[in-house]
Amino acid sequence: MKPTTLIATLALIPILTATPALAANLSDIYRLAREHDAAYAAARQAQRAGQEKIPQGRAGLLPTVTLGANLRHSDSSNSASGSTNYGSHGYSLTLTQPIYRRQNLESHEQARIQALIADQELSLAGQNLLLRVATAYFEVLQAEDVLATAEAEKIAIEEQLAQARKSFEVGTATITDTHEAQARRDLTTALVIAALNDVEVKRRALEILIDREAPALDRLRDNVSMPRPDPDNMDTWAKQAESGSLTVLIGDSNLELARRELARQRGGHLPTLDLVASHSDNRNGASSLGTRADTKSTVLGVELGWVLYQGGAIDSREREAAANLERARYLLEDARRQARQNVRQGYLGVLSGNARVGALEQALVSSEAQLRSTKLGLEVGVRTRVDVLNAQQQVFGTRRDLAAARYQALLATLQLKAAAGILTETDLQAVDALLSPRVN
Repeated sequence: MKPTTLIATLALIPILTATPALAANLSDIYRLAREHDAAYAAARQAQRAGQEKIPQGRAGLLPTVTLGANLRHSDSSNSASGSTNYGSHGYSLTLTQPIYRRQNLESHEQARIQALIADQELSLAGQNLLLRVATAYFEVLQAEDVLATAEAEKIAIEEQLAQARKSFEVGTATITDTHEAQARRDLTTALVIAALNDVEVKRRALEILIDREAPALDRLRDNVSMPRPDPDNMDTWAKQAESGSLTVLIGDSNLELARRELARQRGGHLPTLDLVASHSDNRNGASSLGTRADTKSTVLGVELGWVLYQGGAIDSREREAAANLERARYLLEDARRQARQNVRQGYLGVLSGNARVGALEQALVSSEAQLRSTKLGLEVGVRTRVDVLNAQQQVFGTRRDLAAARYQALLATLQLKAAAGILTETDLQAVDALLSPRVN
């Protein structure tokens, strides 16, 4: 890279990494996402639409009132009576109250279940939003950590480069040390530029959720202890998932909906009984023959209906509903198995994540001790400057890996609770307690 290009690129770093003055924690970002995330807004509207199934299903049990009206003019003729013409008008009002309609009763129950499914799907969308927000939040922090580590590594390498040049000038080192340090510096500069770009990409992904410029984010405190699963038993989590996982609950509701659909189709074989009341009033104007006939009628009674044969359609729909019932039963079983698998994976992910964090914390201590020893060895002549550069690279790489492992362990905890169906905003608040407010 040309020096002028490099200087111009590095000059952009403080501008592109600048963040708004106000900082936010994980719960703050989640509340913004609840208000502005388009996918969650769509889920809310789907839930509102689902609630309308209740009055639609109830309508089949309530009276139906029909009003009809007519206005006519007749003009006719025949060889016996000659021609006649007259006008007529009238209206009719009919009320039908179902007394027994098995299909309507089942549709009413189906509407209640469909509204419940809409609620459950909104809860699932809320849990997914929690995970999407946490993932985007941690990805921003991780990208910022990578950038900060790369910048710190670059500064450390520049110090080694300056010392290598000075040692070469006084004749205490070869040009090889200078070239090695220069190569490491150029490589780290490229890493800084890539990390800077990644920060911008991750921040833009977060901004999609909140529909505004991403604020500065509170950071994870140093040396924070990773939480263990509570309860700390895999089988307990698996049992919770079997009954509490939202995908299982939705599958169970779909199974009940399929049962009601089969009962509704079987109701097509049964008779129906309705209470019917009607009133009609028809007025005929005087014809050319001078006659006029007005009629009024009021009817009250019950009507029995029974479809005896419909070309085999009723039987076919019943078989279709029976097959869909079995399909719903298998889907529920698959959801239970998948829920158990998800919580087991999540539980092991938390344990392995916490263990990896512990191992990397120890590795960082060892790497920092090795770096100090290597620098001392360089001073006494038993280590080379390349050894120092390698030791520095190991320290910074371990710091970067440790930060990433912490975020992954926290995210695994949230994923475990989501798989069990118990992830709530309170869990984000627990993560907030591990964060340190950013000072701008």
